[in-house]
Amino acid sequence: MDRSYGDLHLFIDGEWLGPEGRTTEDVLNPATGEAIAALPHATKADLDHASAAAARAFAEWRKVPAFDRAKLIRKAADLLRERANGIARRMTLEQGKPLAEALQEVFISADIFDYTADEGRRTYGRIVPARMPGVRWMVTKEPVGPVAAFTPWNFPAVIPARKISAALATGCTMVIKPSEETPASVLELARALQDAGLPKGVLNVVYGVPSEVSEHLIAAPEIRKITFTGSTGVGQHLAVLAAKAGVKRATMELGGHAPVLIFDDADVDAAIAVMAGAKYRNAGQVCVSPTRFFVQEAVHDRFVEGFTKAAAAIRTGNGLDDGVTMGPLANDRRVGAMERLVADAVSHGAEIRQGGEALGNRGYFFAPTVLANVPDTARIMIEEPFGPVAVTSSFATFDEAIARANRLPFGLAAYAFTRSTRIAADLGDALEAGMVGINNPFINMPETPFGGVKQSGYGSEGGTEGMDAYLVTKTISQS
Repeated sequence: MDRSYGDLHLFIDGEWLGPEGRTTEDVLNPATGEAIAALPHATKADLDHASAAAARAFAEWRKVPAFDRAKLIRKAADLLRERANGIARRMTLEQGKPLAEALQEVFISADIFDYTADEGRRTYGRIVPARMPGVRWMVTKEPVGPVAAFTPWNFPAVIPARKISAALATGCTMVIKPSEETPASVLELARALQDAGLPKGVLNVVYGVPSEVSEHLIAAPEIRKITFTGSTGVGQHLAVLAAKAGVKRATMELGGHAPVLIFDDADVDAAIAVMAGAKYRNAGQVCVSPTRFFVQEAVHDRFVEGFTKAAAAIRTGNGLDDGVTMGPLANDRRVGAMERLVADAVSHGAEIRQGGEALGNRGYFFAPTVLANVPDTARIMIEEPFGPVAVTSSFATFDEAIARANRLPFGLAAYAFTRSTRIAADLGDALEAGMVGINNPFINMPETPFGGVKQSGYGSEGGTEGMDAYLVTKTISQS
């Protein structure tokens, strides 16, 4: 065990609960494959306690003025910034991303807290002019109630920060089950909120066997809303559970397979620089990661050559080491998935221009990879790789590019590069995605809604839209 990582707990009703009397599982450092801590699993009694605590706390937390809730959340944001170096180190140990990326994630999480705290102060209702004299029509916004949240391992602070801050800012309470592979980051968010003065039971953090915990929490009568970020398959299952448990409101942020359209009038060098950084950030383990590069015929070879050089320049290694720009994959399952997808693409005629193989004999490393001339029949053109593999293919016309970009059942993010304002405008209309970046990758900020279409889910997080999922709209007719 790595003592610098620290101990792990459950956080229920304001109390930190350790492994005593509970099943535990090892948390592994993906850079070494070694255990760094033992994570306690919540018992059914723990889960019931967490749900009951959230329900009890909701009765009082909803009455706290939004102005005061905002002050508390902003204080927690300041604490996150003060503790950023220590939190980032724990994140790198459990998730693998380079320390600089982990540090940036902590600061972004604090920014999310700040922004959402202020948005919570602006969840106003409205007055609707009535048709009858002496009647007043009012539309009010109320918190939906206790929320069950489920978050993945790829961004162990940012994704929970979105959900936690929106719920708390609108007057909801929460039981959150983050990934068991990256548990410490969320506990640091909870600690900052507790130290900022959060009342007991408003936020509860639990861990366990994912299927067992999700089924138990979603069925809990106290829970009024579900929010999930993860794979499409799991999201579909949880949506069914939410419907069966009483048609509970659900927000689903699911998988993607982002296309990138490079037109022959684009600034190709700029596209290479921007997209290489975006592709290999967090070792490609990003739901909005650019993956399917469709490049117009006249510039395809030039793009592939430049992108290959950019990928080859990436330094892969332990995220705590100086100069490392890409860490390991999160677990050994991802390494095996990359190997199978690359082998399948090659069998369909794809060319390996860079990487294509696991690295070293310790940890879960895979080389930054570029596959050129990949046919649409290859599995990697159909299944989200969620790893450091970029695939390219050429296209001839605008209509062909749009058809191939939109052909999958996913629609989370899409990107395009062109100097033509007409093409840019047409792209914004034609691409089937919840977020579109044209000549830049800046589609995900605290101020902007984050969400997809088709099998990439429904509902938004972030921006003013991200508050709506936690609010009930009520019409009051008074005379």
